[in-house]
Amino acid sequence: MIARDRSCPNEVPSNARAPSDLNLVAAIPALMDAVKARVQALRDADPGNQQPVPVDLVTASGSGLDPHISPAAAEYQLARVARVRNLDPDTVRKQVTEHTEGRQFGILGELRVNVLELNLALDAAR
Repeated sequence: MIARDRSCPNEVPSNARAPSDLNLVAAIPALMDAVKARVQALRDADPGNQQPVPVDLVTASGSGLDPHISPAAAEYQLARVARVRNLDPDTVRKQVTEHTEGRQFGILGELRVNVLELNLALDAAR
């Protein structure tokens, strides 16, 4: 499964009013410790992956309800996801590309991967 569940923190799992990393700004050491622990968890889950860990995999969404990750976050997880799902990495990469959405109105925001749609497509690819 591409992350927004296991590897990627979601500090506010279904309650948009719950505290998130934004509330830790005043406690920078606590935030840094949390980010370091998340990086280590990702490294432990895929020890052979030497790519830099994308920031959106180790920081919480402001709302905790964001269904998207960056293309870099999807690429970081690609080999592990292919291995766990018994899929060819090229199949996973193709699905990531197909579920990467462009900027809103062509200019706002960044490219993003819809995790729900991607995971549904990967489920169907089995």
